[in-house]
Amino acid sequence: MKIAIEGCAHGELQQIYNTINLIEKRDNIKVDLLICCGDFQATRNNEDLLAMAVPLKYRQMCTFHKYYTGELVAPVLTLFIGGNHEASNHLQELSYGGWAAPNIYYIGLAGVINVGGIRIGGLSGIYKSNDYMRGRFEKQPYTEQTKRSIYHIRQLEVFRLKQLQQPIDIMLSHDWPQGIENHGNVKQLLKYKPFFETDINEGKLGSKPTRELLDALKPKYWFAAHLHCKFAAIVNHTSDDNEEMEKKCTKFLSLDKCLPKKRFLQILDVPHDDSKSINLMYDLEWLSILHLTNHLLNINSNMYYLPGPSASERYDFTPTEEEKTAVLNMFSHDLRIPNNFITLENYKSKINPQTTTFCEKLCIDDPLALLLGQWSRSNLTENEPEMDSTFSSFVNSTVCSNNEDELIDKTSEKLPMSPFVLPEPKNDSTFSNINENSFLNNCSSIIMPNTSTEESCEDVHQPQDAVENNVINIEVNNTTPKTKSLKRRNYQQTYENDCE
Repeated sequence: MKIAIEGCAHGELQQIYNTINLIEKRDNIKVDLLICCGDFQATRNNEDLLAMAVPLKYRQMCTFHKYYTGELVAPVLTLFIGGNHEASNHLQELSYGGWAAPNIYYIGLAGVINVGGIRIGGLSGIYKSNDYMRGRFEKQPYTEQTKRSIYHIRQLEVFRLKQLQQPIDIMLSHDWPQGIENHGNVKQLLKYKPFFETDINEGKLGSKPTRELLDALKPKYWFAAHLHCKFAAIVNHTSDDNEEMEKKCTKFLSLDKCLPKKRFLQILDVPHDDSKSINLMYDLEWLSILHLTNHLLNINSNMYYLPGPSASERYDFTPTEEEKTAVLNMFSHDLRIPNNFITLENYKSKINPQTTTFCEKLCIDDPLALLLGQWSRSNLTENEPEMDSTFSSFVNSTVCSNNEDELIDKTSEKLPMSPFVLPEPKNDSTFSNINENSFLNNCSSIIMPNTSTEESCEDVHQPQDAVENNVINIEVNNTTPKTKSLKRRNYQQTYENDCE
């Protein structure tokens, strides 16, 4: 299967498809799947534009709306995750994923899907420590603050991804994992982005939660964007769960944004199961995790804990075979993702019918519908116990919001402010740096013709060396990840210069 990886799309969807078409004609190949690593900008109308947290000069409709309305048809099956420049109101309708347009699928806040036997996981948004432990409380009309906090990743999505035990082939994030620069050519990176040096020296470049996911999941590939440069690295993992030491590695690649002279596109040849068609399938393990952790969903702005080893309630939600069988029965043993895209004109409320259908089938809650008061747990199924949407043994503890003005229920009695400290994170294992190797040397990208296009966000233009436009071939091997520790980490340190 030939997969095209795109960095930051920034709404230039038609230009990306045109570039893929040129590559197909030039190299006599057929691209089967396009993956976009955030800043997709799925804007349907002016209301979507106003929901984007971008300066006015970058608030442009671009070309997604043509694919949404059917004026154009996506020529390649397309997957994307969210970044920090998104039509947040559109994506909020699809918290658990769904079709943003015909043949264009959004993975959701976090998710895992299967394509032709290849298992692809994704985490949308960027990390900001002050919002990480809050619930999903943002709703329209957004304020300037919630317009930004809505795309900050939350602990629940990371917690859910940590429950995965089966191997992940491809993992997507908008942020870089923290410390990833130590596993590639950091000198070349600083040549393109010299202002990264301070953050690198202080250990501030990248995201802590995505680094933990990298160490826990150990995927074959990890693709990212956000920092608007091309960077490749190889992370070596070791596992001593068995008697023999098992070596694994993750091939990391970050790409630039879709602009002239930028390295924004990469073609990979990934072997897949020929007996399986290249269609989107739900992942049974992920569906089971969503079902088992639904009671941990929080829609309040206060900070809260998730269960851990010291809790009296369950904290390890890796599903058993019986639990997966129960979920499989909910879907009548058919895990194909239905082609049930529907345009905005065909539903009046802000609740997307795709999400409603999915949540009812899986017996979980729609976060947006809960926020809008259009969803009740008692309506799910008679067999499911009714739980409060913010249920957790830690929610009503001394942990509360640092900003009382953000609390949704301002009429209720406010909890006293109490400081709290989470356990310090363990130091990351030391990996040997990989310098020049086949993956780093062969990671070449497609350079756009020099046409006039405005920069889509504040980014210093750096000269890029010309590279060959070759196609790289990387094997996907089936391996079993080590058993993970689900201990909570301390994410409360805040950096004033965190990249937005």
